[in-house]
Amino acid sequence: MATTHFGFQTVDEQEKAKHVRSVFDSVAPKYDVMNDLMSAGLHRVWKRYTITLANPQPGQQVLDIAGGTGDLSRAFAQRVGLTGRVVHTDINEAMLREGRNRLLDEGLVLPTMVCDAEKLPFADNSFDIVSVAFGQRNMTHKDQALAEMRRVLKPGGKLLVLEFSRVAKPLEKAYDWYSFNVLPKLGQLVAGDAHSYRYLAESIRMHPGQEELRQLMKSAGFGHVDVHNLSAGVVALHLGIKC
Repeated sequence: MATTHFGFQTVDEQEKAKHVRSVFDSVAPKYDVMNDLMSAGLHRVWKRYTITLANPQPGQQVLDIAGGTGDLSRAFAQRVGLTGRVVHTDINEAMLREGRNRLLDEGLVLPTMVCDAEKLPFADNSFDIVSVAFGQRNMTHKDQALAEMRRVLKPGGKLLVLEFSRVAKPLEKAYDWYSFNVLPKLGQLVAGDAHSYRYLAESIRMHPGQEELRQLMKSAGFGHVDVHNLSAGVVALHLGIKC
């Protein structure tokens, strides 16, 4: 039986997706509120920086993986315009539904589908830009997912991975205290779910750090990978180019 991690727990590989789905089913209704509280609104700045670096152009094709409540999909759609296309995807139906409904409320209709990043249902060389924000750490086979993202990108296309990473050393103790003491209590108070936010803190620690993720992207076939540390490394944005 192959095993993998779910936070600090060891679980059957086949079971991880079910555990992750349970977490996001629970947090979906309060996801954006919790993001604002946990990051003091900084997640919006990190996402704006991602869009700026992606530099989407009118008419381009964009795939938003783990698109959740639709923040990046919305921003990409504004840039690519009516001649472009943004496909809004997530493996979790509850999160995707939240995002789709919010986009529809704003008058924005995008192709929306439940799909697994490790088995993308798109043809080779389909997209100019692929993005995944705060979703890669939940993937069971990160190398397989990265290879799939590269496959569906056009030559010269960009992959942007925005994810929690390794905070600067002087801040480690304070960050750990906040993550394992404040976050679960905040999750219980606002979302009625301390467990899911403890998983969040654990999953961040189990996710590859800046250089390790950079090497994973290189191994997946990205010829050039830049790493941008944001907020002292609390978050890192990896930009890979398909050569």
